[in-house]
Amino acid sequence: MEPPSLLVQCVFEFLGTMVMILLGCGVCACVSLRKSKGEGAGWIVVTLAWGLAVMCGVFIAGPFSGAHLNPAVTLGLAAAGKFPWTWTVPFVLSQMLGGIIGAVLVYIFYKDHFDATDDSEVKLGVFATAPAIRNHWRNLVCEIVGTLVLVLVILFIGDDSNSSQVGLGSIGALPVSLLVVVIGMSLGGTTGYAINPARDLGPRIAHQILPIRDKGSSDWGYSWVPVFGPLIGGMVAAIIYAAVKSML
Repeated sequence: MEPPSLLVQCVFEFLGTMVMILLGCGVCACVSLRKSKGEGAGWIVVTLAWGLAVMCGVFIAGPFSGAHLNPAVTLGLAAAGKFPWTWTVPFVLSQMLGGIIGAVLVYIFYKDHFDATDDSEVKLGVFATAPAIRNHWRNLVCEIVGTLVLVLVILFIGDDSNSSQVGLGSIGALPVSLLVVVIGMSLGGTTGYAINPARDLGPRIAHQILPIRDKGSSDWGYSWVPVFGPLIGGMVAAIIYAAVKSML
């Protein structure tokens, strides 16, 4: 059977990322916005729901695009020779658009709770990550390491000896869900573990353009960290993978 066209794969990257962000940023809204039934549920709920959100995105996009759902994954796979460089820009644009639309849907869904919440930082936290302790260069290292783990595991488990498909879908929905959960629980406490530019920049753009009452700043001064950190981490993972494979 012929593989899906680039257009079809981009449509599924958009849909998978949109659902992932709707559910992922949705849990951030659920646990943090005023008068939500989940208010105060805590970090464990957030990390578990984000892992399951990724799983849902993989279910949608996996059979058709490999379910990258993340520009860092796309660039890492391209650098490792497992994905065409010429397809990276369409994939990344599809993921970014999915991130924006998914975040807009979260706002529509939780509109009354946004209105009931006074804290502008809490509102931004629904959309974008922020460091627990602001130290941009150390925060950058945290995002690099977290994404390195994500992409390196994807590359090894999705190796040619294990699967012919490339992306999160190559390792199965449940394993990748658990991978995201353990990264969040183990390495997410410093920066909120964006580990995905589409997860942070897409919703941050949505925060900027949406008419959220008393929303405050979109914190663009920090926004480069959860973009460049994951991209660097994905590339470093590809270099490590290629070096190890060359030894076999």
